[in-house]
Amino acid sequence: MASYLVTGGAGFIGSHLVAELVARGERVRVLDNFATGHRENLAAWRDRIELVEGDLREYQAVLAAAQGMDCVLHQGALPSVQRSVDDPLTSHQVNVDGTVHVLEAARQAGVRRVVYASSSSVYGDKPTLPKEEGMTPAPKSPYAVSKLAGEYYVQTYHQVFGLEAVALRYFNVFGPRQDPKSHYAGVMPRFVTALLAGETPVIFGDGLQSRDFTYVANVVSANLLAATAPEAPGKVMNIACGERRSLLEVLAVLGRIMGRPVAPEFREERRGDVKHSLADISRARRYLGYAPQVSFEEGMRETVAWISGASG
Repeated sequence: MASYLVTGGAGFIGSHLVAELVARGERVRVLDNFATGHRENLAAWRDRIELVEGDLREYQAVLAAAQGMDCVLHQGALPSVQRSVDDPLTSHQVNVDGTVHVLEAARQAGVRRVVYASSSSVYGDKPTLPKEEGMTPAPKSPYAVSKLAGEYYVQTYHQVFGLEAVALRYFNVFGPRQDPKSHYAGVMPRFVTALLAGETPVIFGDGLQSRDFTYVANVVSANLLAATAPEAPGKVMNIACGERRSLLEVLAVLGRIMGRPVAPEFREERRGDVKHSLADISRARRYLGYAPQVSFEEGMRETVAWISGASG
């Protein structure tokens, strides 16, 4: 049995990691301040995990949570490009200062490995596709800058201090427990929630913008591979499916799943948004043995079913 600290474990991706770790019989500790996470996301496993309520911005709280852990899965962050545009200072404090606190706490507590959740947003809006890890980053938002800074700290802690630290660049993760009520909700829960309510889904831009949408189970698999893969430390790797769909295609798939025609409302595109995104996942295949386990449409069906149940 290994010991895992999941920062942001009450959040969307973090709670899926907790569920899988518990299912594997691992010892799990969660650090969360519930700013964006929800206690109900952990309710099914509450008696099988240790829950620490604390803030990534408070180093002593992070250091205490890291004690006795073998691995930290660092999911804790303030997500959303738009949130970072609205409030860049808080995004920096949580995402950059918080990540340094996690890395330093792991070093001081003798943690074996840290897996850091980065973002495809670090690539910016360069037209070259697919996005490959050797490309020069060109972040377009404070959120993207904060995630890139975290990557550099991960690599520096590995190079300077020998900490086994890995960075995973997530591409547009979706799935159950992604909060559809948040003002900063991702496009998938916004679309599904609108359609279930009989409302018109909103697209910011022309709908031709495309994403490498990645079902959350694939991200969970990548994290647990990265927690033990011998060649992973010091590396940055894309985690995605290696295929892209436009927002108009997403709505077409949703229409098929839900059995209704979909006609979106178009609004002005938002500042900081990236037009197209597609991952080269060959590095993750090579160093992690990663391969997507759940297809886009299968993931969409699971997501629709969950949101239908949550709102029903």
